[in-house]
Amino acid sequence: MTFEGRPDRDAEVVLVGRSNVGKSTLMRELTGHDFTTGKKPGVTRQPNHFDWSSEDFTFTDLPGFGFMSGVDEDRQEAIKTDVVRYVEANAPHILAGVLVVDGKSAVDIIDRHEERGNVPHDVEMFSFLREVDVPAVVAVNKMDKVDDRDERLNELCDRLGLYPPWQQWSDTIAPVTAKRGSIDPLLEALRGHFREAKRDDLLKFVS
Repeated sequence: MTFEGRPDRDAEVVLVGRSNVGKSTLMRELTGHDFTTGKKPGVTRQPNHFDWSSEDFTFTDLPGFGFMSGVDEDRQEAIKTDVVRYVEANAPHILAGVLVVDGKSAVDIIDRHEERGNVPHDVEMFSFLREVDVPAVVAVNKMDKVDDRDERLNELCDRLGLYPPWQQWSDTIAPVTAKRGSIDPLLEALRGHFREAKRDDLLKFVS
């Protein structure tokens, strides 16, 4: 079952990522609007869109993918497939794809998958966004729980194929703490991509 009901908008920012990394909280900070989501991972199967009726723009929070406790593998795979298809189908309209990861656990999760000979979901999604020419921004969330900040961010860059130090990737790596409303690096990165797309008219939504 593929996603339905996308608003008719010419410009879009999508949020993608594993379950329980804080995408909905980040969406709330970006839009000022609360989105009710299921407490169990995998319950939300459709995107949450927040669009302004007078503006040709929408933020879209896509369902979380990857391992989910109590959700069978077929359903997990179906969710990821739907997310990929959505991004691919709408790539020409997407100004930025925000990959949300948990700053404390992302590197460890990536390493575990690679040790098993699997392509980690986060690495795969980051590469996919770039393949379909969607500017990728990694919102490294929950940074308030990370002690070795620079080391962790440099390790994440390395896993994503970006040369450290992370500070040189300000348009791609955005350390945030959505729960505390600390998302300025993400807003700055999005402003840069909006300007590159010559959509200064939409800068007010990431100010």
